Parts: sequence; C-alpha cells; structure tokens
Amino acid sequence: MHFDDQMDSQIAFARAVRFAPVVYPAALFLSALLLFAIQPMFAKMVLPRLGGAAAIWSVAMVFFQSALLLGYAYAHLLGRMLSPSRSALVHLGFLAIAAATLPIGIAHGFEAAPQDRLELWLLTLFAVSIGLPFVALAATAPLLQNWFAASGHPHAANPYLLYAASNLGSFVALMTYPFIVEPLSTLQTQIQMWSFGYFLLLLLIATAAIMVGRASKPSINRPGAVAAPTIADRTMWTVLAAIPAGLVVAVTAAISVDLAAAPFLWVLPLSLYLLTFVAIFRDNAWVAHERVLKLMPFAAVALVATVSTVVRPYLSIVLLMHLASFLVIALACHGELYRRRPNPARLTEFYLWTSFGGAVGGIFAGLIAPHIFDGVAEYPILVLAALLAMPGVFEGGATHFLRRSGPSLVPAALAAGVMWFHFRIPANAALPIDIALIVLAGAMVLVRRQPAMFFGLAVLAFAIGKLDPLFAPIKQVRSFFGVHRVLEDRSGQFRLLMHGTTVHGAERVRNADGTPVTGRPEPTTYYYVGGPISDAIAAARRAQGRLTRVAAVGLGTGSLACHRQDGEEWTFFELDPHVVRIARDPALFRFLSECGPDIRIVLGDARLTLTASAKRYDLIVLDAFSSDAIPVHLLTREAFAAYLSHLTTHGVIVLHISNRHMALRGPAAAVGAAEGLVAFVKAQIPPAMTDDDIRAPADVVVFARNEKDLDDLPTQGWTRLDPNSRVAWTDDYANILGAVLDAKLHR
Repeated sequence: MHFDDQMDSQIAFARAVRFAPVVYPAALFLSALLLFAIQPMFAKMVLPRLGGAAAIWSVAMVFFQSALLLGYAYAHLLGRMLSPSRSALVHLGFLAIAAATLPIGIAHGFEAAPQDRLELWLLTLFAVSIGLPFVALAATAPLLQNWFAASGHPHAANPYLLYAASNLGSFVALMTYPFIVEPLSTLQTQIQMWSFGYFLLLLLIATAAIMVGRASKPSINRPGAVAAPTIADRTMWTVLAAIPAGLVVAVTAAISVDLAAAPFLWVLPLSLYLLTFVAIFRDNAWVAHERVLKLMPFAAVALVATVSTVVRPYLSIVLLMHLASFLVIALACHGELYRRRPNPARLTEFYLWTSFGGAVGGIFAGLIAPHIFDGVAEYPILVLAALLAMPGVFEGGATHFLRRSGPSLVPAALAAGVMWFHFRIPANAALPIDIALIVLAGAMVLVRRQPAMFFGLAVLAFAIGKLDPLFAPIKQVRSFFGVHRVLEDRSGQFRLLMHGTTVHGAERVRNADGTPVTGRPEPTTYYYVGGPISDAIAAARRAQGRLTRVAAVGLGTGSLACHRQDGEEWTFFELDPHVVRIARDPALFRFLSECGPDIRIVLGDARLTLTASAKRYDLIVLDAFSSDAIPVHLLTREAFAAYLSHLTTHGVIVLHISNRHMALRGPAAAVGAAEGLVAFVKAQIPPAMTDDDIRAPADVVVFARNEKDLDDLPTQGWTRLDPNSRVAWTDDYANILGAVLDAKLHR
C-alpha cells in the first residue's frame, strides 16, 4: 500500500512537472503584462491632476521601482521562511486580498494637488490607489521562478530563463499601450480588461500552487547550502541595476526637455530597458556581452553628444541617438548583472538587491536630481558611472586608476577653462570649438584606456553643454514641471523664456543700436499686434463693446497682459510657480510690471482653479498647448463644458494650438461641434519678417455660441473649422497618437 501511494505520488509529480513549462511562463508573462500595463494607464489617470506634466512619469517611475523593491523583499522573505508549497498558498491569499481593491482608480481625497511637495503627494496618491495590487504583482515574478526551481523540471537549474519571459510581457504591455490600447479603447474599457486579466492570473497562480504542492521532492538547494554572496557582490548587483534604472528616468527627462514631452514617447526608454533583460538574461544572448562592452564607449559618446549644437537641431537624429545609446549602455550593465548572477538558491536575494538598485537609481534621477541640479545633469553623470562600473576599470586598485588618468587631466582642464569663459565665446567660434571637443573626446575613447574614456566624456558632457552659438544664458531654474531657461540672443536685442526647445515668450530689451528699450513693451512671438491671437481678442472686444473680465490660461512671460485695455479685469491661471516668479521679475521681463502690475495670477491647474471661480468671463484665452506636453484634460468635452459655464452669453474662447508635434485642429473642431459652438481657425506667418524680427507663426481657433459674437473676424482670413466626423476627446478617451500622426502627414 505504501508502495502504491509512493507510485501515485510520483505519477502526480511527473504530470505536474510536464505542464510546468506552460503554466509558469504563462503566469509570468501575464503578471508582467498587468504590472506594466497599469503604469501608463494609471499615469494617464493622474495627468489631469498636474497639468499633464512630464515629471509625473518620472515620479511614477520612482514609485514603481520602490513598489517593486517591496514586492521582491516580500518574495525573498517568503522564500526564506516557508517551503515553496506554503509560500504559494500565502501569495495566492495576498493576490486575493489585493483583488478586493479593484477596479483601479484614483483614491478619494486626491482630487486636487497641493502647491508644494508635489512629489510626496504623487507618491502617496500612487501608493494609496494601486499600491496593494502592484506590490502583489511585483512579487509574483521572483516567486514563480523560485517555485519553478523547486519543480524538479529538467530546466529548473536555471530559472533565470523565466526572467526573459517576464520582461517580454512587460515589453509587450508598454509598446502596445500607446500604439494600440490607448487609441482604440476608452480608459474605462482598459480598467475592465485589466481587472479581467488580474482574475485570470489568479487562476494561473492557483494552478502553479497546486503544482508546487505536488512537488514532494524539491530539487532546489536551500540558501544555507550555498555560500552567501560577499559585500562586493551585493554592491555590484546594486550599482549595475541602479545605473540603467536611473538612466530610464534621466533619458525620459532629457527627451521631454530637449525634444518632446509627448506621453507616447515616455514608454520608449522603459520598453528598451525591459527589452535588454529579454535579450541578455539568457545563456545564448541576442548580442554577445563582449561585443556590447566594445560598443559601449562609442554609445556613451553619442549619448552625451546629444547636448551639442552640432546635432541638436536634428530632432529625429537626437531621439535615435538617445534611445540607441541608452539601449547599448543598459545591455552592458544588465549583461554584467547576468554574468554575476548567483546560484538559483540565492535567486530571491539577487532580485531583492537588483530591485534595491533600481529604486536607488530611480530616486536619484526622479527625486533628488531635480532638486539639486538646474538642468538634466543626472544624465551625463549616470553615463560616466556606467563606464566606471564596467569590468577592468579598477584593475590594480584606485591608485593605479588615478595614475593612469594623468594624461586625461589635460583635456579636462581645457574643458574647465572653456566652461569658465563660455560667456565670452562669440557665436561664430562656439560651433568650431564644439566640434573640436567632440573630436577630442572621440579620440580619447579610441585610445581604449578606461580613464581616457571617462575624462574624455567628462570633457564632452560638461564643456559642450555650455556652448551655444545662438543664445547666452541669463537664468535657469528647474521645477517639477521642467527646466525653464531665460536666454538672450547673441545680438542682445531679445530675451526669451524657453522650456526645452519651446519658446514661451520673448521681449525686445535693446534696440538695434544697443540702447535699452523703455516704456510699454511690445508683445512678440505668437502675441504680436496684428497676429491671430491679437485679432481674436480685438474682435471679441468689438462684438461686446467692451471686455469686463478676461481669463488667460498659461502665463509664460506675461505677453498677453499688454493686450489689456483700461477698465478690463484680467486673471492669469498658471501651473508652475517658477514661471510666475520669472514673469513678475522686471529685471527679466517687463510685460507684467508695465502692462498689468495689478493683474491677478491664480496658481494651480486651470481645469480646477478656473472652474472653481465664481466669476464669469467675456473672454477665455487657452494658451497652454504650444508646448510639446499638451494638457489633454484642458481640451476635452468635460473641460469645455466647464469653460462654457463660466463664459458670458456672448463670450468667446480663444484656443492657441501652435505645436510642432501634434495637429490639434481636429480635436478642437470635434469638441467645439460636440458642445454646439461655431469655430473658426487661422494660421498666420508674420508678413515682412526681417533678421531682427522675433514674431512667430501662430495657429489659433476661436469658439463662440453664435457667429455674431465674433464680429467681422470670419471675413478677415479665418476659416470655418469642420469637425470631419471626428470623435471629440473626453476625460475617458483621447487619441494622442492620432494627433501626432496627423502632424507628420500634413507637415
């Protein structure tokens, strides 16, 4: 009888093992898919709370990496304290408890963001809203690999293979969201599908738990039977995980500042980051680790060179350099991480330390760096750290490293000199010096001496970043909402406010002969007299006889204030306190001090602050869409319904939609038609522009309940806007990718 029971047990065990290669990868793939699908989906829910700021994604990354660390710590404790069968039952219970918090949504009490400590508020919002299911899902991957190692399957000796399946699920989730899921489904549908996937995962985990319970003779070694990793091992696991995790945030910030803060681009660095695990966490890697190490110095040169004026004007090339070079560096770091992996008995500890490194890298790049640097300095710092973490750098010790670095100190000193005197470099000299420094750094990399690589890239990162043949820096500040730079053109006539590569206003401060401009400043860029915005304001004023109250969303330099006339009450609604400080400082810009020193400025997201106002306005100017990171929630049906409730009977809405990366006429036409408004559009290039002219082409839409409220504007070159049967954007659905593709097609 005892023999029969033993035979039955062995048969059951064999059957369980046979299905392990199907159940475990399927569960890992689905858990990773859900884990990373929730990231862009929930970040999209949060965007309206903070004006669509790109930094939301950076802080979200910090939360995701920290929650991943908690999940891995929980998995490590289960693996150390309980047998695989018991840990499977405990984890199944945890997943069931987390299921009680579904469907996912923003927790009560987080309807409006505070004016300060936004990062802490966001982290709390994420933790309260999705913390429990996220941690439960994060712990699933290491636990499943631990159970598979105990299954007795022939491949159980290398459970790290399953890590590739996990990251493949993550990659699929991130790449399908902006290109398939978001354009084709509403947010509510996405939430329902995610919940369905979660309950399907529960069934797979229950199946895996049954299989683990039948594995009566686990083949995995207990941790105590394997030598513990050294402090050096754990340190390198942490460092090699921290660098690419920090670079994910830093590259995203750089793309947002220097290229475009379009949300569909945010997932690209994270997707490539996950793809490197799929490619390298295997014995037969897609690319040999030795080849990646040889490519890495050149990738680092290309990555840091993106700050150069040589390549900066070519946006597609800059984006390609950012992503391709980051891919190589992440492959190098993760290849080293896989090479240093421990025995499977130490699997959960290994993942615990790597997740700790991920959290450290994310916290540095997402929380610390924005408060200690006025630019995206964490980017080149992490690139240089990656070079130092590669094998062979410190062979012979730190003293030997410094001794070999001696020859490289000469160009480093040269770079310091260039940085010190960069204000004095004439425009025609900056570009040649820029090129010379790139050639110098590239030559040092070709020397193949690691210290030369390090200091050569230091030259490139810190010297080239200070050279600009077009503008001289006046002031630079970094806030939660991005990097704001006050610059002067090399002629000294104009002062500009820039966010990344987007101009948010400019003022003529000196005449052509060098004398200071005095008196009331003249609006420039999009706001020049005779431009579409100016004409729309004037038409609304003529139609109504006078404007009593005007609301302007988006402050910039305060240029619009100089369109105000006596007796009119204007209110600006601005998201970023740093922009308010810049606009109010007469030493930087004089629009507010000269044209509206008494103008009221309301801080906060305009969707909340304007609609919370008890006043009604004769004119609402929406000027928050010229940046690359458009606040979608200000262009939905719900938003326009709120504007109309605060618009007088004959009031007019002016929408400024000039944008390099998105075509917004279609969404504007659709929302206007859905709310029963007439809409006219005009795109105007300033006539008779000269070399010292800083007027800019403007694309503007005006809305009114009745065409008569626009006076004679429709006869002045404005065209009625046809919605073309488009679906209006709502808080539940917005096709961002469609707007991007339309811009590419009609350029």
